[in-house]
Formats: sequence, C-alpha cells, structure tokens
Amino acid sequence: MTSTTAGAPPKGGARVAIQKFGTFLSGMIMPNIPALIAWGIFTMFFIGDGFTPNADLSTIVGPFIHYLLPILIAYTGGHIVYGVRGAVVAAIATFGAIAGSDLLIAQANATALEAWLAAGNAAGDFKALGQVHMFIGAMIMAPLAAYTMKWLDGLWEDKIRPGLEMLVNMFSAGIWGFVMALVGFYPIAWIVNGIMTVLSNAVNWLVANNLLPLTSIIIEPAKVFFLNNAINHGVLTPLGLAQAGSEAYGNRSILFLLEANPGPSVGLLLAFTVFGIGAAKASAPGAAFIHFIGGIHEVYFPYALMKPTLIIALIAGGMTGVTTNMLLGGALRAPAAPGSFLAVLAQIAPGAYFAVILSVVLSATVSFLIAAVILRASRKRDLEAEAAGTDRFEAAISQTEANKGKGSDALAGLRGGTATATLAGPIKSIVFACDAGMGSSAMGASVLRKKIQAAGFSDVKVVNKAIAGLDDSFDVVVSHQDLIDRARQKTPSAVHVAVDNFMASPRYDEVVEMVKESNSDPKASEPVPAAAPAAPARALADEPVAPQTAAASESGVLKLSSIVLTGSANDRSAAIDEAGSLLVAAGAVEPAYVESMHEREESVSTFMGNFLAIPHGTNEAKGLIKSSAISVVRYPQGIDWNGNPVKFVIGIAGANDEHLELLSRIAEVFLDADAVQALENASSKEEVAAAFGKVNG
Repeated sequence: MTSTTAGAPPKGGARVAIQKFGTFLSGMIMPNIPALIAWGIFTMFFIGDGFTPNADLSTIVGPFIHYLLPILIAYTGGHIVYGVRGAVVAAIATFGAIAGSDLLIAQANATALEAWLAAGNAAGDFKALGQVHMFIGAMIMAPLAAYTMKWLDGLWEDKIRPGLEMLVNMFSAGIWGFVMALVGFYPIAWIVNGIMTVLSNAVNWLVANNLLPLTSIIIEPAKVFFLNNAINHGVLTPLGLAQAGSEAYGNRSILFLLEANPGPSVGLLLAFTVFGIGAAKASAPGAAFIHFIGGIHEVYFPYALMKPTLIIALIAGGMTGVTTNMLLGGALRAPAAPGSFLAVLAQIAPGAYFAVILSVVLSATVSFLIAAVILRASRKRDLEAEAAGTDRFEAAISQTEANKGKGSDALAGLRGGTATATLAGPIKSIVFACDAGMGSSAMGASVLRKKIQAAGFSDVKVVNKAIAGLDDSFDVVVSHQDLIDRARQKTPSAVHVAVDNFMASPRYDEVVEMVKESNSDPKASEPVPAAAPAAPARALADEPVAPQTAAASESGVLKLSSIVLTGSANDRSAAIDEAGSLLVAAGAVEPAYVESMHEREESVSTFMGNFLAIPHGTNEAKGLIKSSAISVVRYPQGIDWNGNPVKFVIGIAGANDEHLELLSRIAEVFLDADAVQALENASSKEEVAAAFGKVNG
C-alpha cells in the first residue's frame, strides 16, 4: 500500500507485527515466570487436594493469582514502554480493571442468585461465577497507560519552569493513574470479562466436541516462526491461569500443555539424529538435550525450517499429545516455564503424572516416525544438495535468527563453533560480498566495520566486493545466505558467514566475537589518527570518510530532485521502477539499468531491514552507469517487499566509489530508531537530504 492508495497493510507486515506483538507479550510474562512458579508451588502443596493441605497457607493462593500476578505483569509491561514512570501508572490502571471486574462478577452473581431463589431452588445449591483474573486486562492496560503517560509528558517537556519539575511529574502521574484506573474500572473490565467469557466458551466447546487437538494445526507452525508468544502468552496462559485458579476446573488446566509439550519437537530432533545428514545430523543430539532439559524451544526451529514438510510431523505429534491428555486427564497446575520437561514435571497436577508423561512419549514417537519417513524419502536429494555445496541448515539457522530478530548462544551452538576452528591466525581482513558489490555489500560492510571498530580492532579491514571480484585472500567472507555457495567457490579457505538482514543481522555480533577470539590483543595496533586526511573518492570501501552534514543540492550524488516524499508505487516492482526512473531522470544511468535492478532483485532481495530497501543493478550492468547517483523514495504507509515492510526505497548507481560515503551515512541513520522516525516525520526534501548529508560538491 502507498500513501496515495487505501488498502490493507503490507503483505508480510502482518507476520512481523504479530511477532513484535508476541515479543511484547512475552516481555511482560517471562520476567514474572518465577512468580508463576511460586504460585504453582503454593497450589501444589497447600490447597485442599494438594500434597500437604494447609488451610492457613492456602489463603495465599487466591490473592496471589488475582492481585499480585496481574499487577506484576502490568508493572513489567509499563516499564518496557516507559520505565518506572510507565510501570507505576500501568499498575494503578490495572488495579482499576481488577476492581471493575470484581464488581461486575458480584452484580452478575447477585442477579443470578435472585433468579435462582425465585425459581424455588436452595441457596446452598447455587454455583456462583468465579473471579475473572485480569491477565489480559493487564496486557491491555499496561501499554495503554504507559504510552499515554509518555505522550502526555511529551506535551510539556522542556516547558516547565525550573524548580517545578518534581511537582508536575508527581501530580501528572498520579492524576493520569487515577484517570486510567477509571478507564480500567469501566470499559476495560467489561471488555475483558466479555473476552474471557467468549474464549472460555470457545475452549469448552472444543473440549466438548473433542476438537482441542486441532489447535496444534496453528500452534506448532506458529512456534517455528516465533509467533507462539502471541498465542501462548496472549491467550493460553491467561485462560489456563483462570482455569487453574478455579475449583470448577480442579485447579488445573490442560491449556498449559498445548504449547509447552516438548514431545513433538524432541521426536523431530531424534529423527534427524538417526536419519539426518551433515551438520543437521551432527548437531541434533545436542539440540535435543538443550531443548528437552533446558527448555529452549528455538533450537529445533532451524530443523523444521530447512525442510518445511516436517511441520506435518510436529502437528501430528502435537495432536497426539493433546488427545492423550484429553482422554486421560492430563493437566498442569501452572505454566511450565521455561518449557523444559523438568518444568512440566514440576507442575503436573495430582493424579495426572501418567497421562502427561505418556502424552510426551507418544507425541515424540509419532513425530519421530513421520519425520523419519520424510527424511528418508528426501535423503537422495539432500545428499546431492550437500555434495553441490548447498548449506540448507546454515540458511535455516540464519532464517531462525531473522525471525527472532537476534541471535542466541543456543542457535550459534548449532553451527558447532566451526567458524573459529578453521582460523589459522588472527583475523585481518573481512569482505562483505554481494552480486554487484555496490549497494547491499557496501551497507553491510559499513555496519560491520562500525561494530568492529567500536570493539577496538581498528587494524581489521572490512571491505565490500562483488562476488565475481573475490579472491582467496580474505579471512572472513560475509554474504547473503542465497549467495554463500557462490562465495565459497571463490574463497574456499575463508570462514563464511551467511546473513539475510544486512542492517541488523545478529550474525554481525558473532563476527565481532570471532575477531575478539582470534585477535589476542585488540589494542595492538594504533588507531587511525583523528587528523588523517580523507581518502580520495576512488578509495575502496575499507577506508570510510566521515560524512559531512550539509544539505544536498543538484550537484551531488543525492540531488533534491531525486528525493520523493510520497511514492506512488503499490508494490515492490513498481517501487523499483520509481526509484530507477529517478536515476534515469538524473542522467546517471541508461534506461536499461532499471531492468538490471529488477534482475538483481529476483536473484537476491535488497531488503536491508529497518524498513529499508536499496535496489541496484547487477555487476554486469555497471556499463550502463554514467555517474554515481542515489535516489530516495519514501512510502509513509509502507509497501510489501517480498514479505517485508518497507517505507524507504533507495536506488543506487555506483560508477566508482564516490557513493560509498553516503551509503555509510545511510547505514548509520537506519541503525538509529530515532533517526528513522525523524525521516518518517520529515516534511521536506531538505530534511531528508540533511539526514543523509552530502558527499561531494
């Protein structure tokens, strides 16, 4: 969608939005897991059917789940948004929602009891509605209260007379907390009670009709793409806690097992252990242990991503586990966190041990058998791909890191630490390689160079080159995961690192760690003197020049006429045409260069991350470039870029290296969230140009 056309949000934007939403929900829930565990221990031992019933200590259970846990969740969510100030206001607002819900339940019970008695029934036989625990209410109120508090503070920021700041800050937070508590008490409490009623009825309907196993069709694929947090922490955990806090459900819930059951994924990893090939087979046993005992789910995601048909095995295993628990009464007292089998064992409800353990065993068995069939059926093709140098497992790990938005020690461990093992000495040269060597590689090299220099390794050169121009003299080669096989052919002795997000790949940090480990003395070489003369325009990318800050004119690489504040394209192809036509209009390229930009895009996406794409031509099309130039087109509402949301499209034509300085500046800008926001808010071409600076006359 463009700014000139109404419509739905960009394709792929929905997945990204759900991932971010799920991550935020997870950020509210995960820090409070210890509180959930503590509550589960109280219920395990002290309620009426606990291991050691205690009437006095059992009184803690109700207030713990009804007041403490929602307030903790709200405080955490508010803190994520706006620090302690947002946390306090969020907690106040959520308490209002709790009180409002209690009032609604009390009124409903009073009305129901009156009707019950009027019908001639005994008061002792009346079953009152239980409390609605405000977990979803906290997840709503926390960001709402914190964001609005942040917005209000922004209205009078730097406008308060000295000496009155504390007074204004205290009273504004208190007054706004009061207002948001009223909002929680009335509309939010009513809305959340209604949501919980609908969701509870939906779950009960699924159980009554023996359809609960079908939830695995959604949950298992969602886990692989890091969408499970939105489902688990947004729906299953609140509903499960509501059931676990109610005697009507036996103070337990099967919902805690829908996502946490490690059986399907362990079965998948065991299948790779027996029938896999290459690095996937070698790493699968360790991944199985980390997942099953350590509770880290993400370690099995690359195995499913490298062969998506294996998700069928996960779904079948998940459905088997849910069915087993339904038939035999398997349930937990509290969420099993962090998802380890040990955590599951710790939270099993009394009398449900056999059912839960059997559900794990059977789900693992079913997943193993189906995955084994799939792996055996594709074994010949997989061996041929491996012989051809195609590293699907490496690409799947990179994709998992991209889905998560950052790397992790667990995912890095799947690579087996082979990166540093092949190094014979310190790392002195790193090359970022792409097809043309003018756009993607220059941006990636700029980001990586900055990180390495910040770590204190000024003597490590980071350059960018086209793959066709590579030689086997570099210590480390960084390239897009779709190009890594071509890069290996040119540089067989180098350590190769695959990325799929040029601006913010988590693998850049891994490269920095490689440099730290291989270079014993980070300060051995003298840093570049501050007064060193600027490199000439023809210098390689490994000698960056500090960007100037003057505005663009009509004589530089970035002309004002090549900046469009509101693009007219509505898809990736049209956006490339729009950016390319500006380069043609500037006299920088031949019209045929635009076609080469499309050709380059079909080969490897030029999506960089952080709402940025930089389409450019192929290496073969460099002869169509008359002079270096850059065009900037902004799409305020975003467009779909092969499944990724893009708001800025920067067309590039690099005749020599005079555009590299501006690319370095662009990289710096798009690594800064505030700078990106400023670009989104820019009202003139001059503001956009000033953000990037000027690189020549």
